[in-house]
Amino acid sequence: MLDKYDRDINYLRVSITDRCNLRCTYCRPKEGFSLKGHDDILRYEEILRVVSQAVKMGFIKVRLTGGEPLVRRGFVEFAAAMKKIQGLQDISLTTNGILLDKYAQGIFNAGISRINISLDSLDEQKYFQVTGGGNIHDVFRGIAAAEKAGFDPIKINTVVLKGFNDDEVLKFVELAMNKPFQIRFIEIMPISEVNISQPQSFLAADQMLNIIGKHFELEPINGKKHKSDGPAKIFKVKGGRGEIGFINSVSNHFCATCNRMRLTADGKLRVCLLKEEELDLKEALRRHCSDDELVGLIRRAILLKPAKHDIDCTDRHLKKCLRDMSDIGG
Repeated sequence: MLDKYDRDINYLRVSITDRCNLRCTYCRPKEGFSLKGHDDILRYEEILRVVSQAVKMGFIKVRLTGGEPLVRRGFVEFAAAMKKIQGLQDISLTTNGILLDKYAQGIFNAGISRINISLDSLDEQKYFQVTGGGNIHDVFRGIAAAEKAGFDPIKINTVVLKGFNDDEVLKFVELAMNKPFQIRFIEIMPISEVNISQPQSFLAADQMLNIIGKHFELEPINGKKHKSDGPAKIFKVKGGRGEIGFINSVSNHFCATCNRMRLTADGKLRVCLLKEEELDLKEALRRHCSDDELVGLIRRAILLKPAKHDIDCTDRHLKKCLRDMSDIGG
């Protein structure tokens, strides 16, 4: 379905939980425990109903996120049910990888073959620090399990923080040289009180690209393979097996081509990550609304989608979202 600015909105990011088994410094769920009770978040069958109606409206891609989606019981069975929705062309998963060693094969067998794994450092102590106690070797085992299961592509999401892990950018590129991964460098965004007071941590994607370009030859990959593809600017590392990408949500926003909506764990349909406009689908679902009413709410949300967000490099420390990233769902 087209929004008011003729963008084809066809991609839904679905947070299935706000719980997480890590406590990353730029996200920081409360000690890993949800502030919401069991009845406060959407049931699996409610999520499946929303996605089914969205697909009828033209959505073709769903990404399952959290929190950490693998901490919610029954995830593999839920993923298999999602895969059966007729017309849904692409289902992918974003995970921190901690539990992936256990679940990778089951997830792949359920029909999800595309995966993003969050990994902000290749150093054991830095990883422990940024995640609030995570074990990087659990992630390495998870990545290996994903490779063995057959996931393709495997994308590594790396939030780059100036003065913390920016000295590891070249090491991540070396990983893309040796493995058929896509390493995606992500600018930190001013989400909630967690990182809003830390503008000094921001490193623009162009600065990362300049650092890398001094050591590696990069070949831009132009165009999208699929109309639901995301906004990352992708490069092939010459002579290597993998790719690198940059997601510059702040320094050079891609709002003009944004094709996504977000369904939060508590059933709010959020029109923009960096705006507060949301519509409550849970309330309608819990009173057994008709499919027509549900479709109407989704259509209304699409038409609320703004032309762009208001964040840029000069004012990123002045504006923020009220929700935590773990609450919104990445």
